[in-house]
Amino acid sequence: MTTRRIGSLTVSPIGYGCMSLSHAYGTPPSREYAEQMLNRALDAGYTFLDTAALYGFGANETLIGEVLKGRRQEFVLASKCGMFRNEEGVREINGRPEAIRKVCEASLTRLQTDVIDLYYLHRWDRNVPIEESVGALGELVQEGKIREVGLSEVSAETLRKAHKEYPIAAVQSEYSLWSRNVEIAVLDACKELGTTLVAFSPLARKFLTNTLRDLKQLEENDFRSNMPRFSPVSYACNLQLLDDYLPLAEEAGCTPGQLALAWLLKKAEHIVPIPGTAVLAHLEDNIAAAEISISDDLFTRVDAVINQQTVVGERYPEKAQSEVDTERF
Repeated sequence: MTTRRIGSLTVSPIGYGCMSLSHAYGTPPSREYAEQMLNRALDAGYTFLDTAALYGFGANETLIGEVLKGRRQEFVLASKCGMFRNEEGVREINGRPEAIRKVCEASLTRLQTDVIDLYYLHRWDRNVPIEESVGALGELVQEGKIREVGLSEVSAETLRKAHKEYPIAAVQSEYSLWSRNVEIAVLDACKELGTTLVAFSPLARKFLTNTLRDLKQLEENDFRSNMPRFSPVSYACNLQLLDDYLPLAEEAGCTPGQLALAWLLKKAEHIVPIPGTAVLAHLEDNIAAAEISISDDLFTRVDAVINQQTVVGERYPEKAQSEVDTERF
């Protein structure tokens, strides 16, 4: 399998987003099944695992630390600070240097490791200059507690400001056929600066796998229920896009999800998708997408079927959108 670079780190071309093992998509899998998923991810060839202090309010980091502490040298570990549960038990965006340091120390303990390979600022705290937050992350690098600095959901302007303070190895942002905001400016800025674009939700939160045909499949506590694209009216419109997309996957000889990942890998060399799943079979399908090659013609046709002009609905509700520093079409 080929590899890709994130700063000084070498990773599998497709990483594993671990969030769904503890957070956001309804009832998480059992501990036993989650252990199977993590171990199987490494066995299948994933060498890049992504988590955050926010996911399950520490539960996801704890899971990874307990399950994979004996295999720590087999993978590049990414986590995030800047958005977590505060002492009052409320989710908080806080990018102050002292908060970043405190969250990092707690994450190191939960992850049962001496160093986090890639550490992101999960959200830019608009009350704190980005240079201050990034400066604190740079200090953690100097102290040997993290290896590379990343940002999540930031604009090209913010990325450039941050990069002047300390080299930014990666920007993590939602990127898929149906979420193209990074194409406005961030993708090019990353290429210019030597920064990797780590694409989360590359399968459009299951939409591109063709396995979410009915919104009744979602549990009440699944956060997709509050996303505009998953409203009944919008989702019915979006499902029609699959009528033209699914035959393209058949033509490529792969699953719909694999085609979406292959499209991202072909888009640019500085992109690393991190699909998340709590289904063992999907875990194996996703990593296999790294071996799929699609022609320029098929790439163009896929690109034309599902894009920012054909998808109905915003990706976040307005409140959540206000928390991200990203360009919008």
